[in-house]
Amino acid sequence: MTTATTPKGERRRQALVAAAAELLLEGGFDAIRHRSVATRAELPLASTTYYFESLDDLIARAVEFTGTAELELMRDRISVVSHRRRGAEATVDLIVDLLVGPNGADVNSREQLIVRYERFVASARHPELRDVQLRMRAQLDDLLADVLRRSGRAVRQEQLRRLVAIVDGAVVGALSEVDPDPRRIAKGALLEVIDIVAPQVSR
Repeated sequence: MTTATTPKGERRRQALVAAAAELLLEGGFDAIRHRSVATRAELPLASTTYYFESLDDLIARAVEFTGTAELELMRDRISVVSHRRRGAEATVDLIVDLLVGPNGADVNSREQLIVRYERFVASARHPELRDVQLRMRAQLDDLLADVLRRSGRAVRQEQLRRLVAIVDGAVVGALSEVDPDPRRIAKGALLEVIDIVAPQVSR
């Protein structure tokens, strides 16, 4: 593997990462192969081994690419959220919008949701993915803390993990149903505990 030290090399490397990320969203981890990535990026097959140490390295970069894009979208959503005291339902709506997606999400949004949870499972088996996931998880915790503060709620670091675990469990369960509605199920589960894990700050 040769590091992309020139502008042309870096453009090619990024094109391969973007191509792998597209394939990940379309077909999951099994869709990422040297040939399929090179074809999608319209680059020679040898470029995938030239710019990356291994297929696992390329997959890790694709995971980071998709995860970073998700986090940027979340930041954009949060940036327009006003600072005001919110009740349980309004707060939960914001959190579920962030973690699951807004009402009326399309098929692509559902596929992105599936890929997100595939990343979680894959990182348990692949150390190179685990480091990426841990970095993204820390950023997600910061975003959730921001949402809670903007809603006039207490931020307790030890409870952020619990909050996300509740949503994750609800979503994974919903995705396996015949007619999945992960947003509705996640909202219901979170409404039961939001005042416990993130109580309103006393005025």
